Amino acid sequence: MSTTREIFYRVGGAVVLLAVAVLIVVWATRSRFSRRSANPAFRGIPIPRNAGLPSEPHERAPEGTFTREERKFLLELARKTIREVVTSGNMPEIDESGLSSSSSMTEPKGCFVTLKKSGELRGCIGHIFPREPLYRAVMDNARNAALEDPRFHPVEPQELALLEIEVSVLTVPQPLDFESPDDLLNKLRPEVDGVVLQIGRRQATYLPQVWEQLPDKESFLAHLSAKARLPASAWKQPGTAILTYQVEAFKESEM
Repeated sequence: MSTTREIFYRVGGAVVLLAVAVLIVVWATRSRFSRRSANPAFRGIPIPRNAGLPSEPHERAPEGTFTREERKFLLELARKTIREVVTSGNMPEIDESGLSSSSSMTEPKGCFVTLKKSGELRGCIGHIFPREPLYRAVMDNARNAALEDPRFHPVEPQELALLEIEVSVLTVPQPLDFESPDDLLNKLRPEVDGVVLQIGRRQATYLPQVWEQLPDKESFLAHLSAKARLPASAWKQPGTAILTYQVEAFKESEM
């Protein structure tokens, strides 16, 4: 074999071996990446948006913060308050010393008290943000739901036995970041999120329970805009701020 031919074969063999080595390295790297992706220890690594994977389902807010006894106490407190303010015009007196050991009753919380009569809304007033101890917030909002809701005339004594009371305790509202009206619609969670709409000085909120009557997201926001005395499409305009919160709600018929 000539020297030239020998060099040719040697170089060709080296090229083949190099190609095989490269393929082995590529296969090993891809195999290691696959194992890494499947390993729970690496699941916290961000996945690009265009990876084609379905988004994680939204988690619902934890339920059951209050015991049955605490729920019953708050509902009875709301009813006692309504009965007193409707029949005598006075707020009831309670022994606050007995509440000092219950942080769930004395911690400031936002809350709403909702009144229904024959299944229809009869009053609903509340605090969106924590302002006072929960037990006091329930008393104040029970009074206001019975007497001060501008949509209804004050509750009368003969209506007391026909009312059902619901208490909703709110988490602290948090701003919701969104880039467009469509992005906002995508991020809202029906039956999970209570929504606060803020445009300029106008503000309105719907509790998560309202999704039962307005399950369509656009309709929900249109009605919320109208509640804030704004055009139905106002939620689409620049400068709109949205906050969301969750509630733990309980009513007398459940006790």
